[in-house]
Amino acid sequence: MMRAGLTLSIALLASISAAAHAAERRVAVFEFELIDTSLESSANGPRADEAARLHQVSAQLRQRLAASGRFSVVDIAPVAAEAQANNLHGCNGCDAGLARKIGADLAVTGVVQKVSNLILNMNIYIRDAATGRVMAGVSADLRGNTDESWSRTLDWLVRNRLLAADGGVLP
Repeated sequence: MMRAGLTLSIALLASISAAAHAAERRVAVFEFELIDTSLESSANGPRADEAARLHQVSAQLRQRLAASGRFSVVDIAPVAAEAQANNLHGCNGCDAGLARKIGADLAVTGVVQKVSNLILNMNIYIRDAATGRVMAGVSADLRGNTDESWSRTLDWLVRNRLLAADGGVLP
């Protein structure tokens, strides 16, 4: 009797684990891009600190989605050069095709719009990789062009929009 109960418990745990794994969607999170319409950029060109922040929030988003247990983050390295060569925020869904190439179910892109060092906006878009349909878009304004403001804005968008307790916008 004890052995049957143990076997049943192990089988139940295995099926729960398999169901949880099956529920994970494969997501390709591409590097954030910057749209800089500030006067500073026209005079001085791209800034190294902003490039580093773009990379940091991209990595942060990958980490947050993976930690949620709802997503399996796909390595974008095989298509990274092609993604970087395109303007993902303006390529009419080419991110979905790149995500499909690497076996992802969802393509996630992000854009930070900079008006000035005080006024910025962070946007995250989610597309179905199979159809190219935009499934969701979330946005938040941020004040201050600092590591902390970018990181906190990303965390807020993940916590309160993408993975919100009420289900969020991500399936």
